[in-house]
Amino acid sequence: MAEAATGGTGLRFEMDGEIATITLDRPEKRNAQTFGTWSALARIGDELPEHVRVVVVRGEGPSFSSGIDLGMFTQASEPAQGPGPAEGPGTDSFAAAAAHGDADLQRLIAEAQRGFLWLRRPEIVSIAAVRGHAIGAGFQLALACDLRIVADDVMFCMKEPALGLVPDLTGTKPLVDIVGVPRAIEMCLTARVVGAAEALRLGLAEMAVPADELGQAVQDLTAALLAVDRAAATATKRLLQGAPHRTLEAQAAAERAEQATRIRALFASSK
Repeated sequence: MAEAATGGTGLRFEMDGEIATITLDRPEKRNAQTFGTWSALARIGDELPEHVRVVVVRGEGPSFSSGIDLGMFTQASEPAQGPGPAEGPGTDSFAAAAAHGDADLQRLIAEAQRGFLWLRRPEIVSIAAVRGHAIGAGFQLALACDLRIVADDVMFCMKEPALGLVPDLTGTKPLVDIVGVPRAIEMCLTARVVGAAEALRLGLAEMAVPADELGQAVQDLTAALLAVDRAAATATKRLLQGAPHRTLEAQAAAERAEQATRIRALFASSK
């Protein structure tokens, strides 16, 4: 699966038991992303084995991701790294993307978004291990994950508006949910850098550690997550994800339904 999902896209995919690791692997470009990167992420989500419980997303080298590959802003259309709209030729330049009709262009963006959306599935827990640059698309990829552990040198920045674009890789919803609309507006429209201490204070990171301790911190968190019963973890994540959209009464009803399922699974006698 790893070769099929990542060949030629600057991604590595590895599995170790119930843990899957996705590595952005273009260190010479600070792990810049393209349409091909996003299509490959979507394919990984499509093909993820059912036994995987934790997905770790990391970057090779000193940066998580510098965001959109600036080569995409050139007028020349570069060779495809992934499928384009309606199974047609792919594109890794915005000029080539703009040549598509509106429906096809929106399908291309939707395919890119699919690479981020699956990281929220209730049956997995996704962890972003972030060091150095997490700019634009890199920031949004970190926001797509359930949990973010950052190194003390992390630099979060939502750069898209400064480039004439909007953050469209599913990052605006979690950003607003975490920091609120006013702070999100300020961060996005100034494109300022948020460091580790502020990320912790705002809730953009669950933990900040020295860069040389990031790998161990991720391993420790992964081990703690895997120690929990899988079905209970899935049901709990599903409850927590739904809570902001429910009334107290509706959430209580959802808790009852999930708990009834768990009690039967654990204690009902087999017939």
